[in-house]
Amino acid sequence: MTRKKILGSHVKRLLSGVSAHGRRHLSEVETDLRQTELLLEEAIEKLTSSFLAIHSAVGERQAAIDRLLAGGEPSEADSAMLAAMSSEIGNHVNTAVTSMQFQDMTSQLIERTLKRVTGLRDFLGTLDEHGSDIHPETGSEEIVERLGRVSMALAIQSLELRSVLRKSVEQKHLESGDIELF
Repeated sequence: MTRKKILGSHVKRLLSGVSAHGRRHLSEVETDLRQTELLLEEAIEKLTSSFLAIHSAVGERQAAIDRLLAGGEPSEADSAMLAAMSSEIGNHVNTAVTSMQFQDMTSQLIERTLKRVTGLRDFLGTLDEHGSDIHPETGSEEIVERLGRVSMALAIQSLELRSVLRKSVEQKHLESGDIELF
């Protein structure tokens, strides 16, 4: 094989590797950002529902509270409804707090996305570092040697980055009863 063909083969392999590495990480960044968006939408829906349920629970009991404040006697139904109010509102608050756990998951996704972007930036920096000393008059044997070193450095960086990234995001749930009212 001629020097030109060897050089062309090394350049082609390097460029293909860089392209595949970049596309893979950018696809994962896109996936993490879409997952973050879905988590936020779900959390906002649950929070809205919980706060509306709290508002409804308080509103339903307002008539009984107004009668008590006016000096009236509560009916048995009013007494039962008022007694259950704290528990019902506590359940709605627990649901709202659990819904706010999206923050933990989104933080994990954002952290992982930042690691991918940083890894990709470092990957491209390695290319620049190894390529900046190549001049037009550099011989093909030296270029092949440099391409071999840069390919090895990039392969090591890629493996290190993969070992740092976790594939899943974990949600920590609060158990019901973790939040107590009154």
